[in-house]
Amino acid sequence: MNDTTLLLVGHGSRNRDGNKEILHFAAQWRERHPAWRIEVCFIEHAEVLLAEGLDRAATGSRRVVVLPFILNAAGHVKMELPAAIEDARARHPGVDFGCTRHLGMGREILAVLQAQLDRLMKSLAMPDPQTTGVVLLGRGSSDAGANGELARMARWLFEDNDHELVDLAFTGVTWPRLETIVQRQVRLGMTQICVVPVYLFTGVLIERIKAQLERLRQQYPQVAFALGTHFGFDKGIFDLLDARVAGAELPEGGLLECDGCKYRQAAEAEHLHDHSHTHTGHAGCGHSHEHGHGHDHPHEHAHA
Repeated sequence: MNDTTLLLVGHGSRNRDGNKEILHFAAQWRERHPAWRIEVCFIEHAEVLLAEGLDRAATGSRRVVVLPFILNAAGHVKMELPAAIEDARARHPGVDFGCTRHLGMGREILAVLQAQLDRLMKSLAMPDPQTTGVVLLGRGSSDAGANGELARMARWLFEDNDHELVDLAFTGVTWPRLETIVQRQVRLGMTQICVVPVYLFTGVLIERIKAQLERLRQQYPQVAFALGTHFGFDKGIFDLLDARVAGAELPEGGLLECDGCKYRQAAEAEHLHDHSHTHTGHAGCGHSHEHGHGHDHPHEHAHA
């Protein structure tokens, strides 16, 4: 690792506290691995953006491993990040650039979400799950594949628990929204509702969610609400990044899943930002970017 720099790439938030939390996360990660060189940059809404971050990481390094510190792979991860890495390779021909998968929605994140749900149930004095609805609340994306990753988390939570209802809602871009799902769950007889935000760090949307919950509490005084919080500092997130670094010996010279893909490049040229996991609509695409979701299911549920 002496000649390698790890570049943690956050999304970036208009709320400065969110970006500060990522910097604090990086500081804690350095404490776990004092021998590692760890740099941080953001895709937007920050001082150090991708180009500068890649240049900083390349300085004095023979190898740069980019770690997308993002839960869902949408346009930023699938197009902007690979394009920035290609440009950095041209600027630093003597440096080997590789990129790991984004954090994704696998069993590691499921464990973090399950711990959040467990805490919320305890805060409600362990009510009957049959009358306690769960709402998994994501950011929302124009990318169907990114939304689908979150839908899988909702399904897995449903199968691993005894709740009658585990629903999905989004704070923006797509539907349904939180208010609609709460209305539905109340109509179906839920007397408690646990809202689990799927966010790494604070930001504008976290503040918006808190305001929404206050309005919902006034609208449904007969319902007990429990609201989770962002979970970027959870031990499971540190462990997941450690695993990404451990597996950073990537094939094909360190390519990201969509790095170098001619269909991504064509989409960029046409400004099409709906580059889904399976490249839906790309005529003649003979490869299916399933992004390596090799999740083992030790429980015997038949996933439709």
